[in-house]
Amino acid sequence: MSFSERVIARFTRIGLREKLLFSMLAAVLFISVAIALISRWILVSSLTNELEMRGFAIAHSVAERGGSYLLDNDVPKLLALIFDEARLRQRKDLVAYIFIEDQKGNILAHTLTHKLPDSLRANTLPPGQPDSIKLIGLGNQEVYDLAAAINEGLYRIGTVHVGLNKRHIDTLVGKLRVAFLGFISAVVIITIILSSWLSKYITKPVSDLTRLSDEISRGNFDIPLKLGSGEDWDSAACPAFSNTDLPCWHFDQSRSGQTPAETHRKCADCAFYRKHKGDEVVQLGDSFRNMVWSIKLYRRRLRESEEKYRSLFDSGPDPIFVVDCASGTIRDANPRTSELYGYPREELLNMPFLELGPEHNTACLDFFIEGGGGCVYYPKRLHYKNGGEPFFVNMHACPISYRGKQAIIIAVTDITELIEKDAQLIQAAKMKSLGEMSAGVAHEINQPLNAIKVGSEFLSMMREEDLDIPKEHFKEVVNEISTQVDRAAEIIDTLRSFGRKSDLIEEPVDLNQPVRAVLSMVRRQFELDNIRFELNLAEGLSPVQAHSNRLQQVIFNLVANARDAINDVSNADGGGDRRILIHTGNHDGRVFIEVKDTGGGIDEKDQQKIFEPFFTTKEAG
Repeated sequence: MSFSERVIARFTRIGLREKLLFSMLAAVLFISVAIALISRWILVSSLTNELEMRGFAIAHSVAERGGSYLLDNDVPKLLALIFDEARLRQRKDLVAYIFIEDQKGNILAHTLTHKLPDSLRANTLPPGQPDSIKLIGLGNQEVYDLAAAINEGLYRIGTVHVGLNKRHIDTLVGKLRVAFLGFISAVVIITIILSSWLSKYITKPVSDLTRLSDEISRGNFDIPLKLGSGEDWDSAACPAFSNTDLPCWHFDQSRSGQTPAETHRKCADCAFYRKHKGDEVVQLGDSFRNMVWSIKLYRRRLRESEEKYRSLFDSGPDPIFVVDCASGTIRDANPRTSELYGYPREELLNMPFLELGPEHNTACLDFFIEGGGGCVYYPKRLHYKNGGEPFFVNMHACPISYRGKQAIIIAVTDITELIEKDAQLIQAAKMKSLGEMSAGVAHEINQPLNAIKVGSEFLSMMREEDLDIPKEHFKEVVNEISTQVDRAAEIIDTLRSFGRKSDLIEEPVDLNQPVRAVLSMVRRQFELDNIRFELNLAEGLSPVQAHSNRLQQVIFNLVANARDAINDVSNADGGGDRRILIHTGNHDGRVFIEVKDTGGGIDEKDQQKIFEPFFTTKEAG
C-alpha cells in the first residue's frame, strides 16, 4: 500500500471533530501557502522600495545639511556629516558607502576606507532630475547607488551618493519571509473572524482622526473638532478662549487640586478637555481632541501676544533697533528710527549699526560679542543722522534671541535738547563766575596797563626834554611794554576762552592747562584775601578727552568753594593757615586733579550728596 493510500485510509477512520480540524488546517495551510507565494513578490518589492526611500531620505538629509559646508568647502564637516549618517543606528549594515561630489564631478568626501572605485561613479544624475538609482557592482557584491542633488536655491552645487547593500536587503527579505510564514495562518483566521467587527469599531474613529490630521497639517485649526455624535464645540463657551488674559484653569491650574474660582466657574466640568470611559481607541480620540484644542487655544494666544508686542515695538516713542550680534547689522527697527535718523526703513535694515555712531557704538557691540550679560546703559553717545548731522542719545541695550540668533535690542533716546539746555545752564554759571572774578581780573589787567603807562610816559618825558636815551635803556623799556601787552592779551584770551560756550565735541586736554588758566584770573583776587596757592603740577600728563572750558568751570567752582570754606574758619586779617593746594598726576594709567584747602571740610552726612544736582550747604540768597 502506498503512502497516500495509507493516509486516506487513516483519515476515514478518525472522528468528525478531527476531520473538521484537519480540514480547516489544510484550508488555512493552502491559503497561507498561496498568500506566501503571492506576498513574496509584494514583500520583496515593498521592502526594497522602503529601503530605497530610506536611502533617499539619508541622501536628501545629507544634501540639505551639507549644502552650507559644500559652499564653504569645509571638507572636515562634510566627512563628519556623512560618517554620522552612515553609522547612525542600524545603517552601518544597510549603507555600504556615502560620498559627495561637486558639480564638476570631483569627489569631496567618502566613507570608504580605500580609494573610491570608478565604477561607483556610473550613476550620473540627469539634468533637471532631483535623484536617481542604479544597481552597480562593488567588488564581489552588488549595491543600489542612490544619487541626490545638492541644491542652493535654483542651482545644483553638488551630488550626494548613498550605496545600499543589496545582500543586506536580501537578508532582510529572507527573515521577513520566514516570519511571515510563521504567523500568516493565525493572521488569516483572526482577520476573518474579527475584521467585520473591528472594521466598524476602529475605522470610523481612525477615519475621523485622519480627516482632522489632514486639515491641521494644512494649518486649518478652525475645523470643527467632532469625533462622534454630540461632539460639537462652541469656542465662545470657553472663558480662556474668549479672554486670552485669563489662564486656562484645566490646563494651567487644575494640577494644584484647587476648585475653580468664580472667574472659572464654568471650568469645573470642562466642555473641551474630557476623558470618556473606554478602550485605547476611545482614549486616543479623546487625547487627540484635547491636544488639538490646546494647540488651538495657545495658538490664538501666541498670535495675540505677537500682535501686542509688535504693536508696542512699532508704536514706541523712542527709536528701537534689533542688531545682529555676529555681524553688527540692523535686523529690525521701529518706525521712530526713520523719523529720527532720516533713513528709510528699507535702508536701515542690514545697515551696520556702527554707521550711526562710529565713535561710541563699538563699545556696545564689543560688550555683547565678548559675552557680556544683562542690560547696559550708555549715556550721552554721539550719533549721526542721514546727511551727517550729529546729535546726542542715551542708549539702553539688552541681549535677546531674534529668529534663532543672538542679537541686541537697543532703545535710543534723543537728548540733544537736554544737552543744549545743560550747556545754557553751564554758560549762565560761567557768566556768574566771571562777575565774581571781575575785581581780580580788573586788578590783573590793571597791572600790565600801569606798567605800559609808566614805560610810555618815561619815553614821552625823555623826548619832550630832548634827552638822549641809552640804547640799552630804550630796549629794556620797549621789551617790558611788549611783555606787559602780551600778559594783558593772555588774560583777555583766558577770559574769552572761559566765557565761550563749550562745544559738544570733546577734545584732548592737558589737565594742567585749565588749572593755570583759572589761576591766571583769580590768583591776585585770592591773594588780596590772604589766600595762597600751592601747586604741584606733574609734567607730561597724558591728554584726556574733555571740554577745556568746562574743566575750567569745575576748577573755578572748587577753588571758590575752598575760599568759602577757609573764610568759615578764619579771616583775612586774623592770620591762620589759609592755603589751597592743587596737585595733578598719573596713577594706574589715569590722570587726576586734587584740590585741598585748610578749611573745615565737608560734614560726613553731606558727603553722600555732593554729586546731587543743585545741592548746597549755603543759605538761600
